[in-house]
Amino acid sequence: MAAMKPRTGDGPLEVTKEGRGIILRVPLEGGGRLVVEMSPDEATALSDALTNAVG
Repeated sequence: MAAMKPRTGDGPLEVTKEGRGIILRVPLEGGGRLVVEMSPDEATALSDALTNAVG
């Protein structure tokens, strides 16, 4: 039988580079995390879009 890991806190917003991709982990309201893998070009486009939305 596989071991069940208890669900701990959702954790903070986190971005890591893994291999050639960039992993974005966003905590969600109500629990859990949204995990998105993107290329460096996609991350740059996301950064530009967020900067324009906030700025």
